[in-house]
Parts: sequence; structure tokens; C-alpha cells
Amino acid sequence: MTDTGPTPARLPAERGAIVTVIGESLVDVIRGAGRTTPARVHAGGSPLNVAVGVARLGFASNLVTHYADDQYGLMIEEHLQSNGVAVIRGGSAPTSTATATLGAGGAAAYAFDISWDLAGATLPALAAVETSSHVHAGSIGALLGPGDQAVLGLLEAAGERATISYDPNCRPAISPDVTAARTRAERFVAASDIVKASDEDLAWLYPDRSPEESLAAWLELGPSFAALTRGAAGPVIITRRARIEMQAEPVTVADTVGAGDSFMAAVIAGLAQLGTLGAAGRHRLQTLGTDELHALAAYANRAAGITCSRPGANPPRTTELGRLSAAAPVQ
Repeated sequence: MTDTGPTPARLPAERGAIVTVIGESLVDVIRGAGRTTPARVHAGGSPLNVAVGVARLGFASNLVTHYADDQYGLMIEEHLQSNGVAVIRGGSAPTSTATATLGAGGAAAYAFDISWDLAGATLPALAAVETSSHVHAGSIGALLGPGDQAVLGLLEAAGERATISYDPNCRPAISPDVTAARTRAERFVAASDIVKASDEDLAWLYPDRSPEESLAAWLELGPSFAALTRGAAGPVIITRRARIEMQAEPVTVADTVGAGDSFMAAVIAGLAQLGTLGAAGRHRLQTLGTDELHALAAYANRAAGITCSRPGANPPRTTELGRLSAAAPVQ
């Protein structure tokens, strides 16, 4: 199924990018801690949020995913169409759900009813990744069988033409075996040019060292660029040449749902504006300077802050976020 909804505004052709995101779509059912107000229901899932975030920031965006033709699936489809995200859909199970209960400060605790399978979508998914400048994967789609191996195979197939990014977005409730989750995560890290993780992800995967030490260890597996989100403490970006750290944006937090996904989408959009996506951009990705990395961190930080300031996973548009201040013309 291909999206026929409105197309998002595009950047000039020389800065355009086709981004394919692979992973789960689901419905977030969001409840307040006291359960005194009705639950809010939103289309969600980390990969879906990234695909929407990239499209809202002006880049052609595909999503390889699964949802059914049920009530929640139709909600997801409408959301993707209204944001100009093209869809490649596989699997046959009912649409997945995640129930988020908000605690103090808007932080969310999740319970899941999830299935993940790309059966029937292998060939169109392969065609999408082989014609994309960048491919992103992560979360449940990179963790839960039987679809996780299909995702890894698609990333490996994309590597000659596209840059690859990965965000584990760990869900211990779905995969409580931390050793198995760590092994899976490191396979995806080794296949990636860009990795992003939260401090909670890395503290769970590697409890015997600091999150930043774990992020640095991931760089040794092959990526050129790594980002760490730390909630209110703000992000850290490290490469083999530089380290950038900044505080989170000062906002009144509605909730934190989707904030990390908005950060990831803005990293992808920002790197596209810097001319670092696609196989031809790898050298530039490896040699980004401190000023460019600082501008990129600030850009993604603002995107996360905007998302935190309003309910649900609602990433910003270019009209709200603007353009990356350090963007240089692509040669």
C-alpha cells in the first residue's frame, strides 16, 4: 500500500533525501497516573514517529511496517497519510498497542500487546531500501522475532548505497533477557553509521559502566556518529573527532512520549542538510567539525523540547523548528 495523502514540503532537489524507516507501528493508549481523565489514543511506535518526524522536516519518508485493517490500524493509516509518509506493509496480525501510564514529570511506563512480522513485504521493502539515501531502524522492530532478522537483512542490503542509523529504544517488558537484547543491539550497531540511545537504554544494556562509556564502545564497533539522550540533562554527541554536550531545552513538559524519536528524526534531517547521508556522504559524516556537531545537537534538542511541550508523540514541523543553522551547500 502506498500513501496517497498530501506530500510534505521538500527541500531543494540538491538537498533532498529519501529516508526509509523500518519498524513497528502501534497505537499509544496514554493514561494519567491518577486515571481520573479519559485515556488519550495516538498513533505511535518509535519507527513510525521517526518517519513522521522526518517527513514533517521536509524529507521524503517511507515506512516499512505492519498494522492491520482494524480500528487502530485505520487510525495509523490516516496519521501516516496526513503526514505524507509512504507505507510498505507486511504481516497479518492485529494492530499492536502500547499502554503508557504517565508518572511524575510526564515520564511514561509502558505495557505492550505487540506482534512484529514483515511477511509479504520483503520484495517491496528491499526495493525501498535499495533506492534510499538513508535507512533507519530500531526499537521493537529490531528486537522481536520473527521480523527482527528481516530488518537486519534489509539494513545489510542497503549499506552499499545508503547510510544506516539505529536506535535500540529498549523495552525490557518485551525482551527481558538483557544478554540476548545486548547481542541483537550490537549486531545492529555494527551495521550502522549513526547510532542513538537514551541513558536508560544503555544503563539497562550495560549496567556495569556509564552510558557514555557504552556509547563510546559502540563507536568502536563501526559507526561514525553516536548520540546519547539524557532527559532533562540534555544530549551528548560523540564522534572520533569531537564531543558535544548541552542542557535540555527549558520547556514546560506535557509528557515525554516521542521526544527521543523527534530527536532522532531531527538528527537525520540535520545530517541530510549537512550533506552526510547516502554512501557518498560517509566521508563528510566522518569529518564533521565541532561547530556543525553543536548546531546539529541544538537542532535535535529543540525538536525534542517542542515534542515534550505538548501531549503525545507530536514532532515539530520545519515552520516550528526552522533549518539547521550550520547547514552548508552540498557539493
